[in-house]
Amino acid sequence: MAIDIGGTKIAGALVHPDGTMSATTRRATPRAVDAEGVMTAVAEVVADLSESPLWASAVRCGIGSAGPVDTSRGTVSPVNIGAWRDFPVQERVAAELAARGAELPAVLAGDGVAMTAAEHWLGAARGYANALCMVVSTGVGGGLILNNQLHPGPTGNAGHIGHISVAFDGEPCACGGRGCVESIASGTAIARWALDQGWKPSAGSGRGAAHDATAAGVAAAAAQGDPIALAAFDRAGRALAAAIAASATLVETDIAVIGGGVAAAGDTLFGPIRSHLAQYATLSFVQELQVVPATLGTHAGLIGAAAAATMLLAPAAPAATA
Repeated sequence: MAIDIGGTKIAGALVHPDGTMSATTRRATPRAVDAEGVMTAVAEVVADLSESPLWASAVRCGIGSAGPVDTSRGTVSPVNIGAWRDFPVQERVAAELAARGAELPAVLAGDGVAMTAAEHWLGAARGYANALCMVVSTGVGGGLILNNQLHPGPTGNAGHIGHISVAFDGEPCACGGRGCVESIASGTAIARWALDQGWKPSAGSGRGAAHDATAAGVAAAAAQGDPIALAAFDRAGRALAAAIAASATLVETDIAVIGGGVAAAGDTLFGPIRSHLAQYATLSFVQELQVVPATLGTHAGLIGAAAAATMLLAPAAPAATA
């Protein structure tokens, strides 16, 4: 059983051992409500799943959520769900399951860790014993596979590459640090830097996106050769390359998989990352490090929640029989 909680939607599915999904359902994430209002939408997703004839076959539950998360306490404080601060989502979901006859072990995973589990199970990191997976979007998150095991760390935040500092005298980051990858390479940061350098969204953003002042607009302009847009992605690519190389050097990962909205820019992002990586991944044991795009797209959240549950939990004991 998989539940994926984000700022725009709350989704659920029953995920089979081969990764296929059934009984998929979703609700829009409620706005302008209190914590219980958001939980109501989660409960509705669980209720939908409970109507499936396969409900009784579920053996585990994985909950993937936007962060920050604290898996040691089962709580979440998503940046994009203002009503939830230290909300005990794992306990509350487990209670909803039990109320419908499914007393299953449940586990909470941040969205970056869930994406990592998904890509290792069925995606671009499949077959690699050691991998770094990243989500580059409004923020920059990630997770680690070490020795074929998901490594979320004590609070579920290991692999959070977005807050590695790559600029010693860089600008302050929202986390309180300075020069973090997220403050340079997130979609928000790319767009902000381009605008600060004089990029005009109306120049080179393409038909239908003439005033797109987001990273997607910058990417479209870069694809048309706009020098500021190209420089914005080169700067972001260099920051990501430095962080990827540092992480790989620390734990000897074989591959870095990058997903998220900014990764949709394709070679506009991956070209600079791979070019700059050679400057940072210089030791013999990281020189063959690969950087590739994620392959699971919008399915990564649910598949990742299920994969995290499989990797981190034993299944529930079978019911006693007379």
